Amino acid sequence: MNVFNWFAEMPISFNENFNIVEVSFKKGARKGFYRNTGNIEMHKGQLVVVEAAQGYDIGEVNLQGELVKAQMKKRKVTERDDTIRNVIRLATDVDAETLFEARSKEQETLVRARAISRSVNLEMKIGDIEYQGDNKKVTIYYTADDRVDFRELVKVYAKEFKVKIEMRQIGARQEAGRIGGIGSCGRELCCSTWLTDFKSVTTQAVRYQNLAINTDKLSGQCGRLKCCLNYELDTYNDALRGFPKGADKIETEEGVAFLKKTEILKLQMWYEYEGQRGNYIKIGVKEAKELVFMNKSGAKPKSLLDFAVVEEVVVDESKHEDLVGQVNLSTLEEKERRKHRNKNRQNKGGGGGGQNKGGGGQGQNQNRNQNQNQNRGQNQNQNRNQNQGQNPNRGQGNKGGGPKGGGPGGGGKDKGK
Repeated sequence: MNVFNWFAEMPISFNENFNIVEVSFKKGARKGFYRNTGNIEMHKGQLVVVEAAQGYDIGEVNLQGELVKAQMKKRKVTERDDTIRNVIRLATDVDAETLFEARSKEQETLVRARAISRSVNLEMKIGDIEYQGDNKKVTIYYTADDRVDFRELVKVYAKEFKVKIEMRQIGARQEAGRIGGIGSCGRELCCSTWLTDFKSVTTQAVRYQNLAINTDKLSGQCGRLKCCLNYELDTYNDALRGFPKGADKIETEEGVAFLKKTEILKLQMWYEYEGQRGNYIKIGVKEAKELVFMNKSGAKPKSLLDFAVVEEVVVDESKHEDLVGQVNLSTLEEKERRKHRNKNRQNKGGGGGGQNKGGGGQGQNQNRNQNQNQNRGQNQNQNRNQNQGQNPNRGQGNKGGGPKGGGPGGGGKDKGK
């Protein structure tokens, strides 16, 4: 038999005697079970028209066959339940346009409904609004801490929206599931995707998992404790059964050690000696049981270090060093540039007769200063000698001359004679 023909002849529901399908409304915000009494051929995601309390509704086929059976068993719904209504027919283009028109009015209606509820001063919060597929009914979902008398509010809504109004109170978790969003894990909220029943989450789940009591990190978008705190709770409870009781402190010959931290999944306990702050000793659960038994029997171990967990250093063999000493072209080029740089420094610093060969900039400055001082002294001596040679009687004339000397040089010479 051809594979394609086998798939074509395969029954859609996998059980011809079971004709109940699951239909979802408003992108999975609400789901219900309906009988396919007319044996209509349908597939997942197809729009169908189903019966409602008044009129009809339009939704998408979500599940068929044995999967519906499993969902009904999970929700404790039997096949003989009278609340299960029928599938009328497949939706047409006109039905799809009517549904699109109804969904497009929901946001505007939600804003208007919230404004009206505030005007009548009711302690309630309107979370979501859903139009029925035939546009003849509106279901308003709200949350409130106490009971709310909304009889007058329903009259105002009916007059404002010109449709039948149904008020339905839901919890904070159901509200988050209907609205949807992205959690702190980066994925879509569990309550809006696959989670159908909401179990209570208590602070014991936080305490058993050794988590810090931080409401900002432990609370979801609904303002309650996150549902995912229950996912690993059974694993932690199973691991906690293996930990010894009365192990808060252990007496040794070195002193009393107190329990500071517990790693539940690693089965390890951290102790600290009294008076030795920050000096932690890590031991396993088996060793802790042995130490507790020794203390109860009146014995004291010499030290906790004899029972400490020895951590093995794991070498990552995937990262091997180069067998030739990690030599490459760039290192050779850098070595050659450094060699030329040192030679240039030596040549610049060797100006002092070759004595300061490796002196660098300091030797060069000293040589320059010495040369400048020597040249300055030689020039001054040469100039002084030249002046004295050209005018040898200048000093005598200045020493003995006066107003009566006649000239700066000659008068002094004549007077001296």
